Amino acid sequence: MQFQSFLIKYAEIGTKGKNRYMFEDALMKQIRFALGNVDGNFEVTKESGRIYVTADGDYDYDDAVEALKRVFGIADICPMVQIDDKDYENLKKQVVEYMDRIYPDKNITFKVVARRGDKQYPVSSDQINRDMGEAILEAFPQMRVDVHEPDVLLRVEIRQKVNIFSLMIPGPGGMPVGTNGKAMLLLSGGIDSPVAGYMIAKRGVKIDAVYFHAPPYTSDRAKQKVVDLAKLVARYAGPMDLHVVNFTDIQLYIYEKCPHEELTIIMRRYMMRIAQAIAEKNGAIGLITGESIGQVASQTLQSLAATNEVCTMPVYRPVIGFDKQEIVDVSEKIGTYETSIQPFEDCCTIFVAKHPVTKPNLNVIRNSERHLEEKIDDMVQTALETAEIIRCQ
Repeated sequence: MQFQSFLIKYAEIGTKGKNRYMFEDALMKQIRFALGNVDGNFEVTKESGRIYVTADGDYDYDDAVEALKRVFGIADICPMVQIDDKDYENLKKQVVEYMDRIYPDKNITFKVVARRGDKQYPVSSDQINRDMGEAILEAFPQMRVDVHEPDVLLRVEIRQKVNIFSLMIPGPGGMPVGTNGKAMLLLSGGIDSPVAGYMIAKRGVKIDAVYFHAPPYTSDRAKQKVVDLAKLVARYAGPMDLHVVNFTDIQLYIYEKCPHEELTIIMRRYMMRIAQAIAEKNGAIGLITGESIGQVASQTLQSLAATNEVCTMPVYRPVIGFDKQEIVDVSEKIGTYETSIQPFEDCCTIFVAKHPVTKPNLNVIRNSERHLEEKIDDMVQTALETAEIIRCQ
């Protein structure tokens, strides 16, 4: 059966009181964007706590469902039959036809749950439950009613129109992107940072990203890998700008002037400074990283404190307490894992000391950075001015 309509259910948005309409409008905007790449024409409307997607003519059902499953804010996607005619006998006929077409195997149990949003409708919800159940049993004697654990929970909503549905496809949950500000993701070619971006976007945050490129030590293929990851994250987070920063000169200068065991920390501190400058210029109010405590030398508590010290805006680390397998599980779920494990190194991995410091002393790090004072500010400014912006969607 080709459903022409979907009921979109949300969860957290329902707690937003008088501001709920703002979140509903943001969710509708994201739904329209997600369906923009699906064959077919769609109308997205709302009615008293309900959001509907209606297809005008033929469309790709599977692609539409997959697109909706990537829209943050959606709790459930309910393919439904929506009818204008509220005539009671017609309603019975439509319910029987629905059960016949959706469930060819009639050896099932069911329960009817009616909800009368239109209080002027002359039949009570309990009576609708009984009458619809009776009509189904008369048409399909093999079926049985089970009010406790039915195979099929058939819902009939009487509103401006009548909604008939039983299928509920889980959405991603969360909040609509754009309802909770904007942040800048430090995106590498690894497994962790795309997951971090996904998780923060799920809370309604609009994200852009910055990638530190180090040619010729990192290849164009490594850069393309990060672009590909940004596009995969953008399927959930919406369009994002990827700022590609040429970091080669800065890395070589740090390598030349600073103790090698401190390279990772000092490079990371300059990445954070540059990312914050880009974030401030683009209206972001926080940074996002994929750091997890103890995973590598630059992610001990002491190292994280050392990198935090150069930032005046918040740094969000949503996978901070995850182990590697938990991060991998999310990356597989959102489709970034296979791209992340492609063997193209980023600039964080090519200048790694044999014995990096794991408990950096801030005073020692600051003293080492003084050796960079002659040129580093100009280098940072050049890196900012020459950054390439790639639109990913």
